[in-house]
Amino acid sequence: MAETAQPVAEKVRVYQRSEHNISRSRISDNALKVLYRLQKEGFDAYLVGGCVRDLLLGREPKDFDVVTNADPEQVKRVFRNCRIIGRRFRLAHVYFGKDVIEVATFRGVGESQNDKQLLNPEGRLLRDNVYGTIEEDVWRRDFTVNALYYNIKDFSVIDYVNGMEDHQSATLRLIGDPETRFREDPVRMLRAVRFTVKLGFKLDAACEQALCQLVGLLVNIPAARLYDEALKLFLYGCALQTFESLRHYGLFQVLFPGTEKCLATEDNDFPRMLISKALQNSDNRVAEGKSVTAYFLFAVLLWEPVQSLAKQKISQGESEYIAYQEAANEIIAKQVKRTAMPRHISLAMREVWSLQPKFDVRVGVKPSRLLSHPRFRAGYDFLLLRAETGGADVELVNWWGTFQNASETEQRKMTQPQRKRSSGKAGRKRSYRKKTAADQSTGTEA
Repeated sequence: MAETAQPVAEKVRVYQRSEHNISRSRISDNALKVLYRLQKEGFDAYLVGGCVRDLLLGREPKDFDVVTNADPEQVKRVFRNCRIIGRRFRLAHVYFGKDVIEVATFRGVGESQNDKQLLNPEGRLLRDNVYGTIEEDVWRRDFTVNALYYNIKDFSVIDYVNGMEDHQSATLRLIGDPETRFREDPVRMLRAVRFTVKLGFKLDAACEQALCQLVGLLVNIPAARLYDEALKLFLYGCALQTFESLRHYGLFQVLFPGTEKCLATEDNDFPRMLISKALQNSDNRVAEGKSVTAYFLFAVLLWEPVQSLAKQKISQGESEYIAYQEAANEIIAKQVKRTAMPRHISLAMREVWSLQPKFDVRVGVKPSRLLSHPRFRAGYDFLLLRAETGGADVELVNWWGTFQNASETEQRKMTQPQRKRSSGKAGRKRSYRKKTAADQSTGTEA
């Protein structure tokens, strides 16, 4: 990569203020404070990455990232409200209350660096903690549209990799050779899908070809990192389209192999309908500014593998309760090897699953007890989702919808056992009276 940095610098293009649509009025005040303060102290300072990309697209950036030629210690000396974080590459976080502006130092390529020069006092290897120039920094980024630098000095946009042209053509393109970049970090394949969906871009043909050939590399990525990527894929408003795109490129089976197996072999379309409906609901909630819980979506994504395994165990003579408990344990144990979800997530998933058969009981005190369960609402929403996609009884869902909103008196009536009524003479109530002397003499009975 070091050899290719110089040619990139030769074809740099600077877009002046009149040639782009980024206005300082759309940049956060705190980000501007950091940029101007660094500039005042004699350092170069730029906005870079997703915030520049989103500003060019007319969107409101979620975060504003700053890059500079000041190292983290120098940044900390400039800002008292600063904390240095990171192990592989140190970053400066400048705090303004709850708002955090991340400041990174230009990264270098570092191939010629000696490992001994990159050990901290505790002996930790800091191979990635190599600082460089802006021309080197651009090559440490992934996609061209994420490698544009907004210069606060003259309000220009600096482009080393034809990122502005890719913006205009709505193309997502890797910087450099796609196969090489995917091999450097296979997670870029997931990021490629996420960005194409999020931005409404098309994937560059060379990137698409390399992606399809190198999907298997993701299997060797740490499960904890894949879990973090899965959250980004499914929790931010484009879950349904992302799901379809992941399946199209064969990436979904890397994240959820058990689920993909069920989707590929099921005779009916219920599993896919369940997942699609849940993801669409999630996207609707995000659009409405509501929260989305990771455990609920993971419970949906893994429900069919749990059901399939439980049915196998039941057919082998296992009781239904034990079969579902064991199936849940086995499916989660397998899944954490791909996406290492935290324990509190897996526990919440189990609770949602374990509540499903309890909704079948509608007599006695158990329904009232179930209402007080901390996961009742999630469990009911899961039941509703199943009913909407043909996996549960609609009448059962309606009963619980009425029950949870009824008064205590009405709830008691709804949960009382229904008395069986007999028909015909056998069902008529007989009356008894004492036999009279006349009755006894005739031998008749009252």
